[in-house]
Amino acid sequence: MEIYIEKNYNDVSKRASDIITTLLKKRPTAILGLSTGSTPLKLYNNLVGKFKKKEISFKKIKTFNLDEYLSLSPTDENSYRYFMWKNLFSKIDIDVKNTFFPTDFKPNYKNYDKKIKLFGGIDLQILGIGRNGHIAFNEPNAKFSSRTREIFLAKTTIEYNARFFKDTESVPKKAVTMGIKTIMEARQIILIINGENKSKIVYDALFGSVSTKVPASILQRHKNVIVILDKMAAQDFKK
Repeated sequence: MEIYIEKNYNDVSKRASDIITTLLKKRPTAILGLSTGSTPLKLYNNLVGKFKKKEISFKKIKTFNLDEYLSLSPTDENSYRYFMWKNLFSKIDIDVKNTFFPTDFKPNYKNYDKKIKLFGGIDLQILGIGRNGHIAFNEPNAKFSSRTREIFLAKTTIEYNARFFKDTESVPKKAVTMGIKTIMEARQIILIINGENKSKIVYDALFGSVSTKVPASILQRHKNVIVILDKMAAQDFKK
């Protein structure tokens, strides 16, 4: 595991985008695993900038998103498909037919994993971490052997995500998520974190015992993980 502590969120995003740029220049047909939320926004903005400068192209890549709310339509502003379209896909030269979400395969979610394998597996997976240690929507006590499936969101996740909705009641209670085993099969993982509110859980995930109580702790067992975080998220490392 490589760990980079950057000065701020912008520097975190820059390092992550530089790693992805290097991959796409070397492997224009790469398979990317994508995440949503506020953390990767600047990363995607950087990639759009590199595309506009003609440093990289997305024409031949394929993408698989980590998760999606179960009850939202693709055009709902809070759906992750809409998020990806607004912040990345609409601004680059990617073929939308090569962008996949787990809800596309309802109800046979095992076919999502099969589709990933059909294309040769994910070359690079972008991850964030929830305040309860979840990765994707694999909440605490999710099995490390889990595959893509429907799940109920934890109360803490619903409350935290309510900032994107008009109120807590509007947050969907169910979602579809890549399983932990699916995530761990990616050849490379980039975990990006920023903010003081993630500092304790990041420390537990990276340096604590590997336990389903902190799903992200399983990343300690992956052979190729790059962790990029800002100083605020790393403040507990001095322990």
